[in-house]
Amino acid sequence: MTDQNTPQADRRVLLKLSGEAFGGGKIGLNPDVVRGIAEQIAVAVGQGIQVAIVVGGGNFFRGAELQEQGMDRSRADYMGMLGTVMNCLALQDFLEHAGVDTRVQTAITMGQVAEAYIPRRAIRHLEKGRVVIFGAGAGMPFFSTDTVSAQRALEIKCDEVLIAKNGVDGVYDSDPRTNPEAVKLERVTYEQAIQQNLKVVDAAAFSLCRENHLPMLVFGMEGAGNVTRALLGEPIGTVVHA
Repeated sequence: MTDQNTPQADRRVLLKLSGEAFGGGKIGLNPDVVRGIAEQIAVAVGQGIQVAIVVGGGNFFRGAELQEQGMDRSRADYMGMLGTVMNCLALQDFLEHAGVDTRVQTAITMGQVAEAYIPRRAIRHLEKGRVVIFGAGAGMPFFSTDTVSAQRALEIKCDEVLIAKNGVDGVYDSDPRTNPEAVKLERVTYEQAIQQNLKVVDAAAFSLCRENHLPMLVFGMEGAGNVTRALLGEPIGTVVHA
């Protein structure tokens, strides 16, 4: 977590948002949900936090689920990437309505709607107080947005990666949705998370952060102000560390 003596203006974080949350639990986009998320982000940006964002696309398409229905996995994943871009553009719109200058960068070139992903340009946007939203995943199939979040956070030199989950408020020793006696962990190491097969985040994302000593916070999106609290470095959810 952030050192209490570190000025907030020096804090740069990568926020991973669940695509399912954008739909309010349904297929498509719920404008009220996205507006609420944007307003919470705007509060943190107003306090000097540099915020980059990766958005999932599960409210539109999930490649693995489409594969189960017989679709080619690569093609299904590309459809999922396009879904993330739709979420990026929606979040950009609501952030700008909230007074936050925002840029969308995508791993698949689509110059009419977004910039291409260029790490140094993204860093410069952040230094100028703009929010940068990364869309289209890694631009390649078989990579989850969890893994992309870790990779982007490392490449643009974030202090922490924040994983906002829908329906769970941290890391548990087992799945709380199927085990009512599951215990929430306040802190856990990457090694423990991988060894115990804690699937709240992809193992590849855990491994990337562990190897590069990048702290992770896993927290629940439900609850008033949770996104703002996480961005500001307040104690919430589960801290995953090297």
